[in-house]
Amino acid sequence: MNMRVDLHSHSNCSDGKLTPDELIQRAVSLSIDILSITDHDTTEAYKIVTQLDTSKLTLVPGIEFSTRWNKIGIHILGLNIKLNNGSLREGITFQQLARLKRAEHIAEKLSKLGIEDPLPSVQKLAGNKLVGRLHFARHLVNVGFVRNTNQAFKKYLGAGKPGDIKQYWASMSQIIDWIRDADGTAVLAHPNKYKLTNTKLIKLIDEFLQLGGQGLEVISGKQTPDLTGKLVKICQQKNLLASCGSDFHEPGHTWAELGQFQPLPKACTPIWDSW
Repeated sequence: MNMRVDLHSHSNCSDGKLTPDELIQRAVSLSIDILSITDHDTTEAYKIVTQLDTSKLTLVPGIEFSTRWNKIGIHILGLNIKLNNGSLREGITFQQLARLKRAEHIAEKLSKLGIEDPLPSVQKLAGNKLVGRLHFARHLVNVGFVRNTNQAFKKYLGAGKPGDIKQYWASMSQIIDWIRDADGTAVLAHPNKYKLTNTKLIKLIDEFLQLGGQGLEVISGKQTPDLTGKLVKICQQKNLLASCGSDFHEPGHTWAELGQFQPLPKACTPIWDSW
């Protein structure tokens, strides 16, 4: 029987809607065997989990870091990390300060577009936790600037839009070093979301590998068989470990529900085989 594995999910410690306990409970109810909570630039979820039943689910410590490559925002997952590693903790502190500066910059940009004093409202939405673009998107919905969060990203927060601020992040090299120092596995997250040509995607992956990256997220939520096949071939050609995850943020998004995606093809080497 195939294990149900989801190595990319978010709690309300970053921009998810569920508490860590609620996220784990949902994973158990959906028969997830292995779960990683990969909040943006924080591992706080692992400090406050109280209801983990290890007989029903294995929790793999994880995190998602933001960086940039050729002026494009890129996300890197750190999986199976040692949470108390000093280098990792320093990296998290750096990224959290960068995230605060970015939030202030995004708020300034949106204010110029007529959105009145958005930062306090967004911080309230985040519940005094780390602010992400999704919090800004939810605020834009709340004040009636857009109909939904997808429209918020298309008009204001997505790639090339006013709220697309990424100059504060650490380099890809530094982030991979933090993950490797914590005995973790560095994985390039959701490669299809970067909207790169195949040539540019290969160039990104080659650089990622040269810097010490080890894995590729072959499956990110529900996707087409053609995309999966393309990413499987890249894994084989580049000798990359294969990961899979939903990128779950909240209930109701069927395309990004916990564990509700096709299993990794047998042609891949699953990342968990290396742990």
